[in-house]
This record gives sequence, structure tokens and C-alpha cells, in this order.
Amino acid sequence: MHAAVLYAPGDMRIEEYPEPVAGPGMVVLSVAYNGLCGTDVTEYTKGPMMVPLTTRHPGSGHVGPTILGHEFVGEVVDAGRGAEQWRGRRAASGAGVSCGTCRRCRQGRTNLCEHYYTLGLSTHGALAEYVAVPATTLREIPDGCADRDAALAQPLAVGLHAVDRSGVQPGDTVLLLGAGAIGSFILAGLAGHDGRVVAVDVDEGRLAAAQRLGATETLLVTPDEPEVPVHDLVPGGADVVIESSGVPGAAQRAAHLVAMGGTVLLVGLVKAPQSLALADLVLREVTVRTTVAHVCDTDLPRALELLRDRPLASELVGRVVPLDRVVTDAFEPLAAGTLPGKALIVK
Repeated sequence: MHAAVLYAPGDMRIEEYPEPVAGPGMVVLSVAYNGLCGTDVTEYTKGPMMVPLTTRHPGSGHVGPTILGHEFVGEVVDAGRGAEQWRGRRAASGAGVSCGTCRRCRQGRTNLCEHYYTLGLSTHGALAEYVAVPATTLREIPDGCADRDAALAQPLAVGLHAVDRSGVQPGDTVLLLGAGAIGSFILAGLAGHDGRVVAVDVDEGRLAAAQRLGATETLLVTPDEPEVPVHDLVPGGADVVIESSGVPGAAQRAAHLVAMGGTVLLVGLVKAPQSLALADLVLREVTVRTTVAHVCDTDLPRALELLRDRPLASELVGRVVPLDRVVTDAFEPLAAGTLPGKALIVK
């Protein structure tokens, strides 16, 4: 089969790769679509950060060149022992593999599993014609939900989990800093919220998409002075500030913009250390929360149901790219910031 294999930063090769086999509890999906996210692009441009190109991953055991791709859907064409019921069904994978037996798994927080690993980041994924996945990561795509929309289920599940982690209450003013990739799915998860939802970004195109997704207000800022106009728009601070941009200084910026007694949710990943004025947070009794990934059992089915009732591909997908052109037509323009919207890859 053809696969996009990452060997090193800037070195992704489209090559022949052995077709995967469905072992016990596993299935093989014929990949219909695979979405790319910022993490994929970062691994291609600056990695390895999460992909185990040189150091064996403790959860998956994988090391070496890796087929990326963790946002995918397809049809089950083969199934191993214990997973036979999946044969012939359309399915989305949550991509996160959990053991099901550790303390956090028993609490239902499978995204914090002690042995967690992610298909397409910690081991081979779905930038290929076929992918082998544990059946436990699958949820059936409901009738009436097109594959192209269902391909957004995994990142939407991440957005839904983030909204839950934020603790947003009816009537709260929500301030979203960063309306890019994950920010868009957080906005989709906030659909129906009865308070203000203010999206802030440095890009007009992202803000236009944010309005279509349900932001009640948008604000274009400059990287040099991102806070002043926000203070004017939300003078008392927002009840909930969701930081999804992941730019340096983002956590402190969110802390400046939250109301007394409010909540800051940190979503964006900043690898470098950054300062945070803790005394101010303590004196204003601000709650700081974080979020990571999603819980497959609860968030992925919700995402698929939402996508059945509100198809989002037409609003969020900027380009559909064949697998053999994934580097030139997807990774490179995404890295350069010249490809608006999400890229979906087809074989």
C-alpha cells in the first residue's frame, strides 16, 4: 500500500509499505479520509516532539520512521479475533489507545491512561491506504453522516472535552483566544451557549469562520498589542477564558483577561517555559484548568451525532488532497500558513 512516512523533520516520503494485519482485538480500516492538524505539521517541521523517531515510545513500543495521521475514518475490511462484529461497518477512530484497567481508566478518564498512546503520533497512523487499529478506539458512523464530515469527529471530540473541562455555565461570557484549528472545534462545541462567545485572533479569515461557527462577537488584534482592545470589549473580564493559540505568553495573557472568580482553560501547547503571575490569580480566586485529548466513550459519540445533525466539513475543510501529494499540497502550505481551513487527505 502507499503510505506517507515521516523519517525526520522535513523528510516525509510517499512509499510502498506492507499492508497491516488485524491481530486479536484489532481491525483494519480502508481509510476514507484523514485530517491533518497543527500537531502533524509541527512534527513535520520541527519534530520529533511526540513521534518516536529516535526513542521507543513506552506505550506503543514503536520507534523509527512513522506513518502519521490520527484523525481518520473508513470502512472495516478485516477484523481479528474478538472484533469480528466490526467487519463491513463505517467507523471513526478516536486514535487514543488506553489500557482500560489503570486507575484513571477505571475512573472513566481514559485520556489520562498510564499506558496511553496515540495512533499516528506514537505509532503508525492513517496517512496510508489502510491502517490497523484497536477496535476499542472505534465508534460507528451514524446513518446520515457523510464520511467527509465524520472525518472531523476526532478533533471535534477534543473540542467538546475542552468545553466540558472549562466548566462554562449558562449566561457566562466566554473569551476564546485563538480561533484556529482546535479553536474552531471548541466554538462548535459551544453551539447553543446562551451567553456571549467572543473569538479573538490575528487572522481575519479565522474570525470569519468563527462567526459562521457561532461566535457572537469577533475581534481582530495584532500580535504586538493583543490585550488592550479585548479589555475594551470585555471591560470586567470574561467569566471563562479559553486559551487555544499556544503562542508564547498566552497563559499570562489569558490570566489578564479573566474576571475575578473566573476560569482560565489552557488548551494550546507551549513547549518553552513561560512566566505566570500566580499572586494575581490567587488574590482574584481564579481557577486554572487544563485539558488534553478526549474521552472516547463519551466525547467521540457526541461528536459524531453533532456532525450528523450539523455537517461541518463545508465550513471547516479548506482542501481535499490526494495522499501522493500530501507533502506539497498539504503539509508545506499548512506550515507556511497559506492554506486556510482544514486539509483532508484521501488515498
